Amino acid sequence: MCDDLSVVELMGRAGDGDREAWNRLVDRYISLVWAIARGYDLRRPDIDDVSQEVWLSLLRHLPLRDPAALPGWLTTTTHRECRRVVDTTRRRADLERSSAPAPAADEASALVEELTTAERRIALRAAFARLPEPCRLLLALLMQDPPPRYTEIAERLGTSVGSVGPHRARCLERLRRLLDRPAVPGRSPGRAGSAV
Repeated sequence: MCDDLSVVELMGRAGDGDREAWNRLVDRYISLVWAIARGYDLRRPDIDDVSQEVWLSLLRHLPLRDPAALPGWLTTTTHRECRRVVDTTRRRADLERSSAPAPAADEASALVEELTTAERRIALRAAFARLPEPCRLLLALLMQDPPPRYTEIAERLGTSVGSVGPHRARCLERLRRLLDRPAVPGRSPGRAGSAV
């Protein structure tokens, strides 16, 4: 049985591939590794990773030059691994913070977008009100959901079906021009009698 063997004897047997000796070493010193890792306020998955890395490192370094120095070796290796995990976690958090837009910037951006949309709607309504009556009627009919057929629009406007498309194009162009220039104060919207 390996229970009564010294650290030096356990290290020698573990180095020779004795699985039971290896398990006894781990059982004897696992609490040391865990106590050090808990001192770094690591999360449980990180503590598990640290522990695994420490034991893998010991396995790679067997046999140690001074097997009696195992507790010191485990202490140093555990501290080194914990600092690596802390540094990695900190860098990851810093990267996430730097790549995420600031909440205030997001809110300001959303507010600017809402204001811009509202301004566009106001400008569109003002430009629409400045269109001649026939254009307002034609565009209002075309904006219905679903829009009526051209035959219905022609009947409502008292025009031919073939003229609805060209009238629509002229009215939209007129609306674009009105949106490009501000309203002149004092001028009444949509002068009566203006041709489409």
